[in-house]
Amino acid sequence: MADAAAQPVSEKYEDIVARLARVVERLEGGGLSLEESIAAFEEGIRLARAGATKLEEAERKVEVLLEGDRTAPFSGQEK
Repeated sequence: MADAAAQPVSEKYEDIVARLARVVERLEGGGLSLEESIAAFEEGIRLARAGATKLEEAERKVEVLLEGDRTAPFSGQEK
């Protein structure tokens, strides 16, 4: 498991979330040794950080795309 924790995360956000969910399930299952638990925790932290980074990148892209958008807000009433 230490090898998986050392690998860089270059996956899609959805894949990262799925892997993180599996790590959480393993930790919550309670059948891991202390060493296995620590390795799984490290992997979970790494995956959580990678997921947060992916979200921040997506947010920046959306902000760039919306930059300069000068449309008026929708009022809900037609003229």
